[in-house]
Amino acid sequence: MTQPQQAGPDQLAFQQYRTLLFSVTYRILGSAADAEDVVQDAWLKWSAADRTQVADPKAYLTRIVSNLAMERLRSTRHQRETYIGPWLPEPVLTGPDTADGVATADSVSMALLVVLETLSPLERAIFVLKEVFAFSYAEIAEAVERSETAVRQGAHRAREHVRARRPRFTADRARRRDVTERFFAATAGGDINTLMELLSPDVTLWTDGGGKVRQALKPVVGAETVASWFAALGTSTYQGIAPEQMQTELTWINGGPGVVFRGPDHVLATLTFDFDPEGRISAIHNVANPDKLHAVAEGTRYELS
Repeated sequence: MTQPQQAGPDQLAFQQYRTLLFSVTYRILGSAADAEDVVQDAWLKWSAADRTQVADPKAYLTRIVSNLAMERLRSTRHQRETYIGPWLPEPVLTGPDTADGVATADSVSMALLVVLETLSPLERAIFVLKEVFAFSYAEIAEAVERSETAVRQGAHRAREHVRARRPRFTADRARRRDVTERFFAATAGGDINTLMELLSPDVTLWTDGGGKVRQALKPVVGAETVASWFAALGTSTYQGIAPEQMQTELTWINGGPGVVFRGPDHVLATLTFDFDPEGRISAIHNVANPDKLHAVAEGTRYELS
């Protein structure tokens, strides 16, 4: 972000809320690149504003990014509707601190971001501000420039929609890490029996190649099919890369344990996981579209609130 060398009070005020602004925007858009652009645009608007009239910088800046994010989401809707294969959010590297906060980790998980994609831009913004950041209805009404009544109705619709599609249970951090590590080892060793044990019977694999990389164009469902898919990774080429040329890394992605696949000169894909009440893997999100892997390739690790 291009800003003055000397940090004046206006820049310090913006920087104080920068993590919040990115965290709100990323959840609304599901794209780190777009969220960075929105935060940059917010900085430009903040720089040009008459800040003597701004009583509450946090509310003012949240209003800017919320409206910019909704506008951008509306403009990209057609692009996402015509997307080749499943559309998944852009993965971001996070630290273990994000995973420590169960609510924060869940609210930035791939599973929830996929559900939020089915909301309208307004409902998505309201849900994020209310359910994740605990803004009051009055604060949200000001931020999204709607009546408080409209915001309450939107919040109710969004909450019911998410609740129906995203049950609120999360395996504890140690269990998720352990299952991911065992999955990681079983995939590397082609151990289909262990994979079958770790997967929920109706596990679903979502693969996002965006038409740029060959991937399954429909969800792959069922433990046996998904286990076979991953067991083959240790013995067959993936995106033209032989197994011996591939590096795999267990790391933190979107608030939970995940896997990064790397070729000799670029990131091939990321894997993130969702878990059922028994701690088995119920969903796997595989992002291989190179357009969505720039931040991971650069090693950018995001602090999310």
